[in-house]
Amino acid sequence: MRCPFCGHDDTQVKDSRPTEDGAAIRRRRFCPACGQRFTTVERTQLRELTVVKSDGRRVVFDRDKLARSIRIALRKRPVDDDKIERIVNGIQRQLETSGESEIPSKMIGEMVMDVLKDLDPVAYVRFASVYRDFREAKDFERFVGTLGAGRGD
Repeated sequence: MRCPFCGHDDTQVKDSRPTEDGAAIRRRRFCPACGQRFTTVERTQLRELTVVKSDGRRVVFDRDKLARSIRIALRKRPVDDDKIERIVNGIQRQLETSGESEIPSKMIGEMVMDVLKDLDPVAYVRFASVYRDFREAKDFERFVGTLGAGRGD
């Protein structure tokens, strides 16, 4: 592993431990050249996933992009980072075990919507506003109206 501080090629692992959910291994590393310490995270990847965008483009699945979009929806909401990490791990694992190597972006968006709907209604509406491309206030009104109707309000 190359040192992110000085670029030295040979760093040493000082400590390894699984993450809380067991889906990854955190390694604490030390660079003998510059003396800096840093952490790396290793995740198991069951298969290479390709996301098929709505315009037909194919891109490699980006776990960080998924995590970023969920974090944006949950910004300033009472959900801790560990919970977000478990959500991202769960969605990624579902995709990897689906048996498909090409996943429509729409399927990923719907999976995120399902999780957020149960987790936090504000984050659910935030994510939906981008995912479903709301253009006007009435788009929000219509969507939020379906939330109340689904609960019997």
